[in-house]
Amino acid sequence: MAWPVETGLFALGDLPVERGGVIRDAGLAWQTHGTLAPSRDNVIVYPCSYGATHETQDWLIGPDGVLDPERWFVVIPDMFGNGLSSSPSTDPDYPSLVTMADNVHAQYRLLTEAFGITQAHAAYGFSMGAGQAYHWAALYPDFVQRAIVVCGSARTSLHNRVFLSGLLRILEAAPEHLGDGRFGAEPVAAKRAFAHVYAGWGLSQDFYRARLFETLGFADLDTFLQVDWVDRFAEGRAADQYAQALTWLAADISTPYDSDLDAALAAITARVLLVPSATDLYFRTADNELELAALRKAELAEIPSVWGHRAGSPRDIPDDLAFLRRHVRGWLAD
Repeated sequence: MAWPVETGLFALGDLPVERGGVIRDAGLAWQTHGTLAPSRDNVIVYPCSYGATHETQDWLIGPDGVLDPERWFVVIPDMFGNGLSSSPSTDPDYPSLVTMADNVHAQYRLLTEAFGITQAHAAYGFSMGAGQAYHWAALYPDFVQRAIVVCGSARTSLHNRVFLSGLLRILEAAPEHLGDGRFGAEPVAAKRAFAHVYAGWGLSQDFYRARLFETLGFADLDTFLQVDWVDRFAEGRAADQYAQALTWLAADISTPYDSDLDAALAAITARVLLVPSATDLYFRTADNELELAALRKAELAEIPSVWGHRAGSPRDIPDDLAFLRRHVRGWLAD
């Protein structure tokens, strides 16, 4: 890359988590793009989505990308449970539940202790990363000036929880499952079923009706499901996939407010840009519209796409990428 890129592992020590337990000798993997300004005022924190790492989601960073590393110092913290930061696949004592709030508190320590950052221009995220961006705005209102929430929500909806419950039950039904999200061996058949269910939710009915998987180079549906979903999920560890699904399931910025979501949203002082996809099955525009009414300073820009949830991560979708780039760059500059 033509701009500075660094990676590292931030040592957090023994890290207590909010629902009980401790991540022993916790480590937070990270990657940075760009140069931190002397004034340290050009920071964008860009948390990871489900199953993603800094290596798989840095594609939108570039001088002509969504996040410009020649203007911004972009920090990608790897979410707990993604295999690079502390994860159940490598830690036999990993807590039963690590929340988005636990992740964001650790990320705050990374920015302040490792980089001496006192304020972030923005928190940007897609999907579970969007949930973390929301948590940044809710937990550190004096630290984050803007939050950009792409295909995400302030609290996991009941319908979304039903989807996640199905994934968890698939993994629990595997003969390799030992209980509490641990496995004696990788549950190959269960992960295949997991991937097929995920594929039905990750893209819209309109996507499949139009056979848009053919525009990605796949000759037929079976090949698309195998290569783009089964093979991709096979690369991860089931224990990590289980743990991150629980993190997603429990996501809720209103926990410190006795589950009063309107109060949590009203307490956010950052400017919030909500970017749902018109056909997302996880994070509906209607949920963001309800959040919008309670936020102090916010706008909503719906991606007019048939690509479902994937419209928010449009690496291979030129129209959606152009929409995202235009709105995000405008919001960051305003």
